[in-house]
Amino acid sequence: MPWKKNDYPPSMKNLDPRVRNKAVEIANALLEEGYEEGRAIAIGTAKAEEWDKNHPQDDR
Repeated sequence: MPWKKNDYPPSMKNLDPRVRNKAVEIANALLEEGYEEGRAIAIGTAKAEEWDKNHPQDDR
């Protein structure tokens, strides 16, 4: 089941919206590759948090 910006797994509810949106994007890509939902969520969340550390938000 693909997720959307406002329809995401409960385990992502406490993530910062920027990180959550990236996690949803990554998890959806993993689902398309055949990963199981639980695994896609875990990997997507971890990769999104890593992405956030490497791409700090501009405070303009």
